[in-house]
Amino acid sequence: MPEGLNSDLNLNVGAPPRVRPQLGEWGPQGVPATRKKKRMRWWTVLIVLGVTAAVSGYGYWMYTLLR
Repeated sequence: MPEGLNSDLNLNVGAPPRVRPQLGEWGPQGVPATRKKKRMRWWTVLIVLGVTAAVSGYGYWMYTLLR
């Protein structure tokens, strides 16, 4: 068979060893679960909104002091 018709299931072919996942019995180890990734996305949004609010509040406070 021609080589192009066979799919190579090894996805780590060109990757250096430091970025290859450690494989356990059923697949990669240390990969975060979908629920954890979803939770981290929400935390990131909340932190960005909090920092934005803090910077905006500080800027408004400085504006009122300098006015």
